[in-house]
Amino acid sequence: MNNPFPQCWRCSNKPHKFDPGCGHGITLKLLGEVIDELGIANKTVLGWDIGCSLLAWDLFDVDAVQTHHGRTVPVMSGFKKSKPDSIAIAYTGDGGGYAIGLHHLINIAQRDENISVILINNANYGMTGGQEAPTTLPGQKTSTTPNGADELYMRGPELVRVANKNAFSARATVRQPLVLKKMLRELIESQNNGHFGFLEVLSGCPINWKTNAKGTVAFLKEMEEYYPLGKVLSIKY
Repeated sequence: MNNPFPQCWRCSNKPHKFDPGCGHGITLKLLGEVIDELGIANKTVLGWDIGCSLLAWDLFDVDAVQTHHGRTVPVMSGFKKSKPDSIAIAYTGDGGGYAIGLHHLINIAQRDENISVILINNANYGMTGGQEAPTTLPGQKTSTTPNGADELYMRGPELVRVANKNAFSARATVRQPLVLKKMLRELIESQNNGHFGFLEVLSGCPINWKTNAKGTVAFLKEMEEYYPLGKVLSIKY
């Protein structure tokens, strides 16, 4: 039976494995559409970090590699060096990108290596029980901060902009899928133009947030107060 869906997004024969309301599915579907519209499926390779990200390992009909936790960005950097004509995309969560893998992200951004990084920010460690993450909001209750988290939180695109003034660095949200799709396209185009690209995506996690549909949208809006949407063009000191 011929697949009626685009080449990359093989949702005709399997549902995704993410929890109901999770934003990974939205992000990945849009990424698949962008890959098809750009006609780059035959030269794209996706690197999956350990965590919720890895649940997408068989959703795309493109080459893919599973990495150790936090090592997706350097693995894709190495792949790009070995195959310069490829489109190398690292897909990770806020734990893999901002905790164990932050030094890789900043070093490779600083060197302006022409790979693309997509990082899902759902303000907690989604797969392992909803613990506090570098992106947890001030006062947010998680399984490890029952009395509310401290005032510290990570703004990744802003940090990337400090490291590299030429990089594409932006933040989008699954609450605005058309804008998110546009940002995904620009992210890949920045790689085609020879520059590092980074896109943080604000994503719902209703299982760990303990929210219904209305509450999930409300929490995403609250996240946007801490994490401004759009391209990060400059940083004021």
